[in-house]
Amino acid sequence: MGETWQSDEQVTMTVRADSVPDVVRFLYYRRGGWISVVVGNDERPINGNFALYYVLSMEESDPCICVVRSEVSPEEGTFPSVAARVPACVWGEREIRDMFGLTPIGIPDGRRLVLPDDWPEGLYPLRKDSMDYRHRPELAADLENYEFLNRAEPGTTTVIPMGPLHITSDEPGHFRLFVEGEYIVDADYRMFYVHRGMEKVAEARMTYDTVPFLADRICGICGCAHSVAYAQSVENSQEILVPERAQVIRSILLEVERLHSHLLNLGLVCHFCGFDTGFMHFFRVREKAMNLAEMLTGARKTYGINLIGGVRRDILSDQSMKTIWMLGELRQETDHLVEALLSTANFESRTAGIGILDPEVARDYSPVGPTIRGSGFSRDTRFDHPFAGYRYTDKKACVHDGCDVKSRTLVRVEEFFDSLDMIQAWLENTPTGPILNESWKYEPHRFAVGFTEAPRGEDLHWSMTGNNQKCYRWRAKASTYSNWPVLRSMLRGNTIADAAVIVGSIDPCYSCTDRVTVVDIGKKSETVITKQELEDYCRDRTRSPLMGRW
Repeated sequence: MGETWQSDEQVTMTVRADSVPDVVRFLYYRRGGWISVVVGNDERPINGNFALYYVLSMEESDPCICVVRSEVSPEEGTFPSVAARVPACVWGEREIRDMFGLTPIGIPDGRRLVLPDDWPEGLYPLRKDSMDYRHRPELAADLENYEFLNRAEPGTTTVIPMGPLHITSDEPGHFRLFVEGEYIVDADYRMFYVHRGMEKVAEARMTYDTVPFLADRICGICGCAHSVAYAQSVENSQEILVPERAQVIRSILLEVERLHSHLLNLGLVCHFCGFDTGFMHFFRVREKAMNLAEMLTGARKTYGINLIGGVRRDILSDQSMKTIWMLGELRQETDHLVEALLSTANFESRTAGIGILDPEVARDYSPVGPTIRGSGFSRDTRFDHPFAGYRYTDKKACVHDGCDVKSRTLVRVEEFFDSLDMIQAWLENTPTGPILNESWKYEPHRFAVGFTEAPRGEDLHWSMTGNNQKCYRWRAKASTYSNWPVLRSMLRGNTIADAAVIVGSIDPCYSCTDRVTVVDIGKKSETVITKQELEDYCRDRTRSPLMGRW
């Protein structure tokens, strides 16, 4: 074991590459850690090697963020896979192989993750000497050759391709459901069809202090959560003290994001249960949460607020008073809508026992947010590692142990009302003082982690500053990145009609299409199901869209 570096609640230990699997497994299973993100970095210009960072959230007796660092020589280009012992690392190691060309030895899943099938071999985008961010390589293949995994016996299941666009949102994801009759035996999926290369752009063109404006745009809902996480990563690396008032303002805006995000998801639950009146009313009330965001930030999405060292906009006294009044209105109307949803006949049958996330699977894969809190774990970054204004609240994580869609929905309901309480308490007790600290000295080649609890779960940003105030490396991990790997387990054993509500229950940051193709392997025939037919079937499971078509 090599050097150890510590800043506040973040501890970094540098170990030999061959020791990393043992160290991470010990921290994960024996010390109660959870994998937050796996980061690769091309540090050849600094020390001649590549570097790997396994970031764990330690949440038991000695809470901290623990980073296990190792170096990989360019000549070898390989490292022992941790995913073989800790499954939660599998996506991170697959991404490192795609983006840096480092091969994880013994990884259970060796397929590509981020790069498309037509990406040329030997071109690794995040190497410092590999390619300009504007480079568009020539196609290496004309056909998709991605291998979808199916644990069922060959020829015993029907294949239902869903994608590359999907029926429940606006961004592409390619699903394959392997079914026997109406029941899903297995499922697999592929994401990253709209990978935007933000990290490459940040490293190539941006200074460290302009990245928050790019981080704002990672997600249409969680923009503030991402920019706060990035700003904290730089502030932690540079030992910048953020004024207390700015910290509380950040927390208020983070909870405003949670309000309109959870209202959106509750509206979708109504839709999948056939309660479209509830869907429309939840979205009507959500407009009031969006108006609240506009009043506090100047925009319906909470963008452009965070700076390194604080925030750019204060909350005035009249805004504070109006916000408290609007919170009361949101509480009253949402309470009425939740009561209507929970008493809807279809809600129990469409959510209870559907999309089970077994606690053992959750423990192995480190999902986040309501996805894991609905399976009995109290993981919540706001309270496990209190930051910003969360140091000044006595709230606890909302937990249900049903492990199903219903439990994940109830977690969101309770969190919504907790958010109202926290926002009001902070507004009534906001510290006075400045909102920005500009008195600090910039140091290059320092790294740290920043984190927030977005509506979907933990967002974690790892960043390293560079020379000339450039961003040397930025790794942004959204919460959905942690939740996708467990979806395969959640889909198994459910019906085709359950697929949309299960996917919706993790509140994914990806999207949909107008139709689904159903393929029968035995009969070598296919048919097309429209979006409306699949949604109708999701509500009324007796009306199968496959009836009379085979």
